[in-house]
Parts: sequence; C-alpha cells; structure tokens
Amino acid sequence: MSVVDRTSGASVVPAGKWSVDARRSSVAFAVKHMIVATVHGSFGEFDGMLTIESGAARAAGVVKAASIATNDPVRDEHLRSSADFFDVERYPEITFDSTRIDYRDGTLLGIVGDLTMRGFTREIELEAQLNGTEHEAGGDERMELELRGELNRRDFGLTWNQALETGGALLGNKVKIMLRISAVRGE
Repeated sequence: MSVVDRTSGASVVPAGKWSVDARRSSVAFAVKHMIVATVHGSFGEFDGMLTIESGAARAAGVVKAASIATNDPVRDEHLRSSADFFDVERYPEITFDSTRIDYRDGTLLGIVGDLTMRGFTREIELEAQLNGTEHEAGGDERMELELRGELNRRDFGLTWNQALETGGALLGNKVKIMLRISAVRGE
C-alpha cells in the first residue's frame, strides 16, 4: 500500500492522518434513467479518514444512506425507505475500507477497497487525482482529491427495475461514483 513515487522516492501524499471536511467535500453518483437521461444524486452526510504512515496508506469512509438526495422528494423517500433500494432502517450506512492504495503516475492514485452497502460487500476500484496540498491561514494543512469509480448496483442487491414500453429498462445497472474530498491533516 504505497503512495510513494517509485522514481523519486518522494511521498505523493504527506504522512499523517487526514480527516474529511464534509463542509467542503461531496459524495455524488449518476445512473442512467429511461435509457437516455441521467439521474444525478448525492449524499449529504458522510465522514472519512486517510492515514499515511511509514509508506503504508489506508482510506476509510462512512456515508449515511438516509442523506440521499436526487432533487425529487418522492423518489428520495422511495430510495430511503423501500426494501427495493437503500432500506435505511435496516442498512443505515454505506462503508468503504481500502485494501490497497497505489501510486500510478504524476498525481494519480489507485484506491482499491471493500464497499459495503445493504449487507453486501464487494471490491471496487477508485481512481484518485490529487489536486494538491496547501497550508491555510489558520495553520491547517489541507489536501484536495477527486475520486471516480463505477459499480453495478445489482451487486449490492439493488435489483428493482421496470421494463419500458419502448424496450429496455427504467434504470441502468452501472452507477458512476464521483467524490470531491477536502481533508485536513491532524496531529
């Protein structure tokens, strides 16, 4: 689990414990709807941590499933409460724990880990773009990352769908994941 540039030996991400600043971060997704349209959504409540120590790295995060928002209150309530979707009474959290973080090239990282949603755990891979680190006026050191990945919703028991009269299905199975993470280094 190295985030060290093998050509220069320099750490791509400074060592320490980095806490996600949810006020300056976002967790979003997109899924095809009626074959040509795309539904965009997000989760408003989440937390996470990136730990870099002695050449080893670990990332973990938790999303509150009930915080889903797709800009349609009726759809959002169905997504939250229905056993067809997130069933937040039984499965209130979506979690991610990395198993490997690899330096790729320049400021790109590959993050592989276990995503658990609705009682199903599957390995997913995220590509991370490190947009830099900076010291803020208050003395905090901040890191900005953009992460992208994709999953098949059926792998997590999200199998509900409806056939369209014109052929095809109401919902696509592939879900694109987009995270913009701002994290602050702790002591």
